[in-house]
Amino acid sequence: MEISELYKLYQQYPSIQTDTRKLKRGDIFFALKGPNFNANLFAEQALKNGAEYAIVDEEPEQPGDRIIKVADTLKTLQDLAGYHRMQFENTNAEKKIPFIAITGSNGKTTSKELIHAVLNTTYRTYTTEGNLNNHIGIPLTLLKVKSDAEIAIIEMGANHQKEIEGYCNYTRPTHGIITNCGKAHLEGFGGIEGIKKGKGELFDYLRANNGTAFVMWDYDYLQEMSAGIPHLVTYGTSAASITGFVKSNSGLLEVSITKGANLDTIKTNLVGEYNLPNILLAVAAGKYFNVPEEKILMALQSYVPSNSRSQLIEKDTNKIILDAYNANPTSMKAAIENFAKMDGEKKVLVLGGMMELGQESLYEHEQLVELIKKYSWKDVVLVGGDFKNTDHQFLNFDNSVEAKEWYRQQHYSNTNILIKGSRSTQMEKVLE
Repeated sequence: MEISELYKLYQQYPSIQTDTRKLKRGDIFFALKGPNFNANLFAEQALKNGAEYAIVDEEPEQPGDRIIKVADTLKTLQDLAGYHRMQFENTNAEKKIPFIAITGSNGKTTSKELIHAVLNTTYRTYTTEGNLNNHIGIPLTLLKVKSDAEIAIIEMGANHQKEIEGYCNYTRPTHGIITNCGKAHLEGFGGIEGIKKGKGELFDYLRANNGTAFVMWDYDYLQEMSAGIPHLVTYGTSAASITGFVKSNSGLLEVSITKGANLDTIKTNLVGEYNLPNILLAVAAGKYFNVPEEKILMALQSYVPSNSRSQLIEKDTNKIILDAYNANPTSMKAAIENFAKMDGEKKVLVLGGMMELGQESLYEHEQLVELIKKYSWKDVVLVGGDFKNTDHQFLNFDNSVEAKEWYRQQHYSNTNILIKGSRSTQMEKVLE
C-alpha cells in the first residue's frame, strides 16, 4: 500500500497505537518489533480489541482486509508521519506553521515543557508528551498534530550520530534548539566531540534549510555550532537578545530578566540555577513569537515540574529535591554544586549511578566522588552503577530498594535532601 493510500485511512481514523494494552476503538495499530518483542503476533487481537486496521510486516495467520502488510512497520510509521508533516507545507498559507525541534544533553524536556507553557497561552500548540523523543515517539508525536495546530514542538533524544539527522528528514523543523552538549550517552557518541557532532545535526539541517536557531550565547561551542544558520535568536547572561541572572536560589529559583523583556523577576517552581538557561529560552521563544509579556510571566510562574524533574517536595520538616528522571556527569556535577550552595545546615545526598558511559564510566564516577568529598554533608548514599567500584567512605547500596529501607530508618528532620540518578536506577523509589 502506498503512503498516500495509508494516509487516507489515517485521516478517517487519526489515532495511532503501538501497544495493544492501550488500544481504543477506532485506532490504527502498528505492529512494531524489537529484540525482545514482536507485535505482529498480536495483530488479530488488536482488531478484536477495537482497532480498525493493523499494520504488520509479517504474514498474518489469518489474512483479512483490515490487516495491511508492509515491508517494514517502523519505517512505514515514520513515512506516514513525514507525509502528515508535509501537509503543513502545502499551498494553503494557513497550514504553514512553525515546527520547533529541541535536542541537547540536559534540560531538553524541561525546556520543551516551559516553551509549550508559554506558547500555548497564545497559540494552539502541540508538543511531545512526556519523553516520547525517540524513533517511535517522534513519529507518534507528529501524527498527533492536528489540522488546527498553530505551532508544534518536537523533542528529539539521541544516543548516536546520524540519529538527529534522520529525525530531521521527516520532521522538517523550521526552528531548532540545542540546549547544551554535555557528557551524556558517551558510549554511543564516542566522546564529547561526537556528542557535538550528533546534536549539531539539527543545526546542520537548519543551516541548509533557511531555518532559525535559538542559541544559548554563553556557550562558545554553541556559537561556533550555529555559525552560518540564517536566523539566530540568542539568550544568556550577557551579550544576547534576552539576558537574565539568578536572583535567588535558596529554595525555588527566581530569575531576573535584564534585557529583551520587561519582566523583572520570574518566581518559578523549579529548583537549581542550572534551570536558568531553560527559563531564558522560554522567554526568548515567547518574545520571538509575540506572546504578550504578562502571559509569558504567568506561564513560567504557573509551571510546576512533574515526573521527578527538578521537583521540590516539602515533607514534614524536610525539603527534598527529586531530580531522578535522568543523570549524566554534566547534570550530576551541576546538581551537586547547586545543592552545596543552597541554604541549610543539614544536607543529604542520595545519588544513583550513571549509565551509557562506556569506557569512561569508572572515571566519571570517580570524578563525582572527588567532587562530593569537597563539601560537607550530613550523609552521602551512593546507589548502583560504578559507584561500587570507586574508592570512597560513603554508604553504598546495590539498588534503590535497599536505599529506601535505609532512608526509612533515618527519621530526618529539618534536613535538605537531593535524590538524583539515571532512569534505570529508579531513585524515586527511595521516597515510596
